[in-house]
Amino acid sequence: MAGSPAADPAATTPGVPPRPPAGRPSLTRPSATRPPRSPARRADTRPVPSRARPAHEGRFFGRERELKALLGDMERAGLNTISGRKEPRARVLLIAGRPGAGRTALAVELAGQLGDGYPDGIVRTRLTEPGGERVPTERTAREILGVFDIATPPGADEDELSQMVREALAVRRVLLLLDDAADAEQVDPLVPDNPDCLVVAVAQGPLTGIPDVRPCTLGGMDVKAAVELLTQYTGAVRITVDPQAAESLAEECGGQPAALVLAGGWLAARPTASVADAARRLRALPHDSERPLGERPLARSFRLVYESLPAPAARTLRLLALAPAGLADAHTASALAGCTVSAARKTLDDFTALGLLRAAGDQYGVPGCLVPLLRDLVEEKDRPGEVQLARARMLERTVRLLQSCRAVTEPDGSPARRKLAGLPRALRFPNAAAAAEWLRLRQPALLASARLAVADGELDTLARRLVAALVRALAAHRGTEAAAPELYGLHQLVLDIAARRGLHREQAAALLNIGDLDAQTGRTQDALARYRAALDAGRAANDFYATGRAMESVGGAYQDLEEWQRAADWYGRALAQRQSRGERADEARLYGRLGTVHTYAGRYGEALRNWRAAVAGYRRLRDLPNQARALSEAARVQEYAGRPYESLRTCQEAVEWARLADDVRLLAALQLRLADTLDRLGDPTAARLHRSAAERILEKEGPAYEIRSGSTEE
Repeated sequence: MAGSPAADPAATTPGVPPRPPAGRPSLTRPSATRPPRSPARRADTRPVPSRARPAHEGRFFGRERELKALLGDMERAGLNTISGRKEPRARVLLIAGRPGAGRTALAVELAGQLGDGYPDGIVRTRLTEPGGERVPTERTAREILGVFDIATPPGADEDELSQMVREALAVRRVLLLLDDAADAEQVDPLVPDNPDCLVVAVAQGPLTGIPDVRPCTLGGMDVKAAVELLTQYTGAVRITVDPQAAESLAEECGGQPAALVLAGGWLAARPTASVADAARRLRALPHDSERPLGERPLARSFRLVYESLPAPAARTLRLLALAPAGLADAHTASALAGCTVSAARKTLDDFTALGLLRAAGDQYGVPGCLVPLLRDLVEEKDRPGEVQLARARMLERTVRLLQSCRAVTEPDGSPARRKLAGLPRALRFPNAAAAAEWLRLRQPALLASARLAVADGELDTLARRLVAALVRALAAHRGTEAAAPELYGLHQLVLDIAARRGLHREQAAALLNIGDLDAQTGRTQDALARYRAALDAGRAANDFYATGRAMESVGGAYQDLEEWQRAADWYGRALAQRQSRGERADEARLYGRLGTVHTYAGRYGEALRNWRAAVAGYRRLRDLPNQARALSEAARVQEYAGRPYESLRTCQEAVEWARLADDVRLLAALQLRLADTLDRLGDPTAARLHRSAAERILEKEGPAYEIRSGSTEE
């Protein structure tokens, strides 16, 4: 019958690595040595009893019959095999049961036993948040791909990403563990088209719609396994002196591993209490007639432990229901409860010893089976204003940590570093590497926190600050390109707030950012729609920067679509606005953009006039490097127009301006272009001289700037 880890009633399995944070899959390679679990910190002399983590942790109890059935199901021929066809997809094994029944524990134990047959590893991920919300397929697919370091395009939809998952797994031999699936619609898009892979799914019921799947349904543990689990908490003596009481306690817990763990934790914290005492107290607790019969044993065991807590600890435990993605650290608990970080850490350790939390490094996870119980208590015990205040404290603390995380990347002596020095020690990171590691480990919870804050709708100011701080921290530590998928989602959250609050300026900025990411991934039509919406929002906000930027971006989208006339029209509109505001640098740059699209359209006269205007603009600004680049582009247009000698003279002028600018790499690039022009004019000797000069510069300075049509920048 059923086995379960003692310290994680519904989520982890002894003998395998701890469950990854919610929303972040893990890759376990069968050949790797599984890391030992770290012992819990010693607790102080507070009213909540605590003890070191039990020595049994890492063991798996019972479920022999279920394991045998699952292994036998693997060997069973599928419908296609019986009919003589090769299996087109991976086999799906389903473990069904209520939360708290040890279903994830069994799934991970099964994966551990089968792992040697899957050399590309075991990938684990959750399909449901601890609070019961479905994880979008798009997010799950992106996270699975991240395990294999496969980059995903920002803004891609779930169909595209699901296809990428199937393609990635088609060439690998992987065991995919999908935990807490809501229905077949979540599982089916992720099943690999590769019979060499295996999918182990965990759900409450059957996954109707996926063919050839027989659920292995979990009930309670058998008495022997249940008593063995209790023994690991109580020690053998208390069980031996009253074995009948142990069996009675197992019966009161319904044989549910999660309920047994809580009862065992209660006994472990009270060395003088007997097993009969625990059974008697459980029987004395009233049944909640509104709960389904199968949920009552866990609810009563939880009530037993909860009612034994001092009031401050009980309040802290309740408020952990607000922890994003069911993950908390000492800072989260400190902010929620309004206590010190050290006190919060000790409380979390006490909860872990009682079986109320699971620990993974500095983070603590609330078992998913307990989250509904905690939420019910919050609704019953805490006033809405107090709950909102706790949530606001948590968001404010997260914002400050993110600001500190980004500030540590700034140079010494910068304003951000000076501000960082004024923060309390608990909010500071010792160095950028430590901050980056914190951001990596906490990223799932941070993203969940941003999503929850925006969905809440009552703390929009804090939500905006949180999203902005998270965007800056991700960009500082990972770079905008690497973090683009996460940034895309964060910009969408900003857009949600801006639309809800009528914040047109923020709406325009978010639309521009999303449009840029769409354009970078080739979704030009989507980008065009974003830019047009940003233009409307910018006009509503009377924001000249946003409207100018939007008009230029619309022009860029039409340029990507090779609609040259429309691109020129929109660049012209943006240019007119820049001219009206005297923004000379942008004016010169837009002349260059106009020159580019006219060149592509074959209107060389218009192109040359615009490039000359760009040259004049940069001359007035005394921007010699960009003046040289614009002259080089004008030379290119003259060459296209069949005026080679004029092109040669213009190119020579560009070289001279680059020399005056003292920009040696730009000078090298322009000399190479001049050499190409001389070759085409039939002067190979002069061409060799310029090419040799450029090569000498490149040997000394490194790669030259690339001079591209349509660019006046590096």
